[in-house]
Amino acid sequence: MRIFFLSFFSFLFSVFLGAILPSAGYAARATVPAVKSGHALVVDQSSGEILFEKGADEVTAIASITKLMTAMVLIDSGLPLLETITITKADVDRFKGSKSKLRVGTQLLRAEALKLALMASENRAASALATSFPGGKEAFVEAMNQKASSLLMSDTIFVDATGLRPGNVSTASNLAKLVDAASQYPLIRQYSTAKLFDLKAKRGKRNVNLRYVNSNRLIKNSRWKISVSKTGYISESGKCLVMKTEIAGRPIVMVLLDSWGKLTRLGDANRVKKWLENRSSYKPKT
Repeated sequence: MRIFFLSFFSFLFSVFLGAILPSAGYAARATVPAVKSGHALVVDQSSGEILFEKGADEVTAIASITKLMTAMVLIDSGLPLLETITITKADVDRFKGSKSKLRVGTQLLRAEALKLALMASENRAASALATSFPGGKEAFVEAMNQKASSLLMSDTIFVDATGLRPGNVSTASNLAKLVDAASQYPLIRQYSTAKLFDLKAKRGKRNVNLRYVNSNRLIKNSRWKISVSKTGYISESGKCLVMKTEIAGRPIVMVLLDSWGKLTRLGDANRVKKWLENRSSYKPKT
């Protein structure tokens, strides 16, 4: 009986505290999200306020997040986007052995290759953008590193245009700068968030029709407002996702790196979204 009364009074006391301390409920909601990615950063783009971070300054491989820099360098170069380029043997991935729908000899517009690289993370498309650059791949990578330096991405190194090489490294903090810069390019916003793309290309005299879908499933989710998106994966980087999005009326840059499991990075993104929405909706009583 004594134990019953002690438990009952403990319950009443907790209810009393909840009534007089409404902020206690908020504190529970305001605890940091259970992000499972190895490295993460969430920033309010308008103010620069860091809302959440986890290992944000640790250098790690970044896989195809690299392609955001590839896109900026290409657009900055002023090369004609409606010019036809060709997939060559030099664009075949012999390092990781990744597959591609774009066979050697396929001809497509430079703009189409850019769109495929951004929305579908097409490696041969990204490689072809570098191969067809004046001075070739070496000059393109040099331009990538110069651009990174101009953005004060001091912990970032690029060694190829696709991200397949683990030598492409950065930090979540540096990649937030990359996403912020990429969001200033209308073409990157448009291409990286396209849901699908039906490519009509040529291979010799034959017409080729290929369908691509966005590598980020959240693009098709009506609950998300995403203006820049890029995914990435190699074994050295784990699964990666960077986005510029709007959450609770705020422009948010989200970087999630070194995630494992098929859906973990998407789960992390949704956990961050819910956490920010709960934080922003709370209004303390006066």
